[in-house]
Amino acid sequence: MQRRLEGALEFIRHEAAGGTILITAALLALLLANSPLAWMYDGFLDTPVKVQIGALKLDKPLLLWINDGLMAIFFFLVGLEVKRELIVGELSTAKKAALPAFAALGGMIVPSLIYFAINWSNPVGHPGWAIPAATDIAFAVGVLALLGPSVPISLKIFLVALAIIDDLGAIVIIAFFYTSDLSVTALGLATIGIGVLAGLNRRCVTAIPPYVLIGIFIWVCVLKSGVHATLAGVATALAIPLSGYDGDPKTAHSPLEQLEHRLHPWVTYAILPLFAFANAGVSLSGITLAKILGPIPLGIMLGLAIGKPLGIFGFTWAAVRLGLADRPEGASWTAVLGVAALGGIGFTMSLFIGMLAFPDPAYAADIRIGVLLGSITSAATGYVILKRTLERAAPE
Repeated sequence: MQRRLEGALEFIRHEAAGGTILITAALLALLLANSPLAWMYDGFLDTPVKVQIGALKLDKPLLLWINDGLMAIFFFLVGLEVKRELIVGELSTAKKAALPAFAALGGMIVPSLIYFAINWSNPVGHPGWAIPAATDIAFAVGVLALLGPSVPISLKIFLVALAIIDDLGAIVIIAFFYTSDLSVTALGLATIGIGVLAGLNRRCVTAIPPYVLIGIFIWVCVLKSGVHATLAGVATALAIPLSGYDGDPKTAHSPLEQLEHRLHPWVTYAILPLFAFANAGVSLSGITLAKILGPIPLGIMLGLAIGKPLGIFGFTWAAVRLGLADRPEGASWTAVLGVAALGGIGFTMSLFIGMLAFPDPAYAADIRIGVLLGSITSAATGYVILKRTLERAAPE
């Protein structure tokens, strides 16, 4: 129990620091995109990068290498975290998983419904229904960290578990709703690769390089198959053994935890900030109130700022009232509402899903405006609610 708690707290510290870097990267992108150096920013993202081995050629601009390649590493880390939490962590029993699972479900359903209601008469906007369903764990935990040690540990763990389940939901959504033009051959080769990974796992192979090499093969196949390439990261992660000994997940040696520990700083301090820098830069030239109130940005903004807290808090309250789960220890309902508001910080995950939903660059500004305004509103709302709640609860 103590080891799991220490692991959770280390995770939270990483994410809190990463949230600050993400904010800096996003602000820098916005400044560059609206400065005389905008041509340099756009040129950087359009830089062609080509890798060719024989007849196999991958030729993409740098932006797509970041979104399809580096984000696969991010989803690989998410897969590692999900597997660990399901086996030995905060999601390892039905009782532990119940509250964040209900909260995450509400936090995906209600924002999507709000978005869809606003875009009901705008068929062009329908593919974006999942954009406000995502939570950016680094940003959310980063804002929570600004409140200092007065935040109950149970509330921090609740937010982390909620965001991890939210990420799992995003993976499922991407797999089922954002694929196109499937290549049976490439998908078949990827399936063979996944089978090999499963075989390595069953034979208790704990050396990491074989998993990585086969994972790269699967990534290339998935990239060519029409399924989004980031899912290769998840599939590879789920094959990594949690235990390196006799099958007991509580033993000290763990290839999965070693990989997670090594990757976390790279993802938190490099990959996610680079993704934020590459995708948050939106030109504000010509942005009007009418543009902001368009169905797509408005649906995203209200889905994040209103739908997320309503869904997370409403489903959490219902689960506790029905006796299906327990409220986070030491946290008032108002504090839970504050955390629910922080769940509306979509940012990197919302931008990522938005890119999949609307690959046409003509919609990039709509997506970014909605995500930025919705995330900023959610961050400010959650911070104010929690700060006032925790101040009232503090001993005189």
